[in-house]
Amino acid sequence: MMGVCVPSAPMPVIRFVREGRDVECYPGENLREVALRENLELYGLKGQLGNCGGCGQCSTCFVSVVDENNADALTARTPVEDSKLRRRPQEWRLACQALVEKSVMVLTRPQMRLPEAETRLAAARQAPLPLGPTAWPAAPDEELENEDEPDGESPLEKGAAATADEEG
Repeated sequence: MMGVCVPSAPMPVIRFVREGRDVECYPGENLREVALRENLELYGLKGQLGNCGGCGQCSTCFVSVVDENNADALTARTPVEDSKLRRRPQEWRLACQALVEKSVMVLTRPQMRLPEAETRLAAARQAPLPLGPTAWPAAPDEELENEDEPDGESPLEKGAAATADEEG
């Protein structure tokens, strides 16, 4: 199976606490794009009515990293985030600016009340997350194309030999 990337380690998992979902992604994937791909409600009312499409200008794709043990699971805050989130808690991020480096737990729309917040956060923290790789999965070593040929000749070489035999 040439050309197929098979991960050697588990993919990073994003645990979306509010939604109660765990989603796998590639390392380096944009958090906003993963949430939208999975049809998760990333935006509050303001963001639903209009957002910047992931450019970091509208500040409507807030998430909160709720896993103290994996504070480094996302890339470092960008200058755009430092500016837009200067009056917000340090664990808040703009999903459009954050790339997933390893497994992480996030709370979407942290500015909105989460029913039974402490219970839900405790439950989310209880189940361990896989660590995930810190690089894109590497393609497996190419297997010999002619492993089913006992003498090691490729089918092309055999065809050339048969043609030479027919001529002589």
